[in-house]
Amino acid sequence: MLISLYQLPITNPQFPKDKTWQNKKNSATRKKAITTKGAKKNPNGKNGLFRFVALKLSFRAIVIIGNERGQVGVGVGKASDVIGAVKKGVADGKKHLIEVPLTKSNSIPHPINGAGGGAKVMMRPAAPGTGVIAGGAVRTVLELAGVRNILAKQLGSGNPLNNARAAVNALSTLRTLSEVAQERGIPVENLYG
Repeated sequence: MLISLYQLPITNPQFPKDKTWQNKKNSATRKKAITTKGAKKNPNGKNGLFRFVALKLSFRAIVIIGNERGQVGVGVGKASDVIGAVKKGVADGKKHLIEVPLTKSNSIPHPINGAGGGAKVMMRPAAPGTGVIAGGAVRTVLELAGVRNILAKQLGSGNPLNNARAAVNALSTLRTLSEVAQERGIPVENLYG
């Protein structure tokens, strides 16, 4: 279930503050019901305990936040109501923001694979005009990261949280040509030939 977009400021100290806004999408909300047993004094004033069974509800929200300009994060929040779970998920997502290098055509610099839990994600750069060809939580992560042209495939698990984490794992390992040249200590021109 997707919740509409909201405007949120970036507060992660790792990255420079973006004063404009940030988008958030609730990728999945799950409801969990637990029956709890308990005992208290009998309300009728008689001796003995009054036994009862209660149903405790809990919600888990998977929230993906991004500014559509190269920053994205995945967070999870759990609470007894949906709004509290989403707020906790947003706070968790801001703690786990990553920087995504984008090309001029709003694609990724090179093919990459990522893993998270039992899920695997394969991503390939695409030509301008292709669009985001991906499914589920991976599509949401890519759109909020600002990627406009990409081919992606989910492999393994269909769990939305593991797929979102696998997508973030893949995007966090991307490197540009200038980064590779700097690591090797050679000029960028030598990488081509």
